[in-house]
Amino acid sequence: MSVQDNIRLLRESNRWSQEEMAQRLNMSLNGYAKIERGETKLHLGKLTQIAQLFNIDVVELMTTQDKGVVFFMNEKCDYMGANYYGTTQYINHFSEIEKLNQIIQLKDEIIAQKDNELEALKKLVAILEKNQK
Repeated sequence: MSVQDNIRLLRESNRWSQEEMAQRLNMSLNGYAKIERGETKLHLGKLTQIAQLFNIDVVELMTTQDKGVVFFMNEKCDYMGANYYGTTQYINHFSEIEKLNQIIQLKDEIIAQKDNELEALKKLVAILEKNQK
């Protein structure tokens, strides 16, 4: 995986648009898009700035191997674990979690809609029963 691929995957995993990245880097959208397409040379200063946005080391950003470690720590800092993922595997794992979260949100919206429909039907039944008496 190339440096520009790493940058794109990290941007996408943070759910940032290219416009947001361009703003964060104080550059034009077109200029940033050229970075992701590999059409511009990246100097150390810009690489450092990009790495800082993702809270990673420049070397990590430039590493094209598909290996990595993800550390998890709870708020109290009394539990820490490490999972070993390849970059692609981590991004895929993150994407799957996002998809599941969207499914859960959709399920909750459908249940709320069904609850509203049920309440409306109960009111209609009550009105019909009242009119039949």
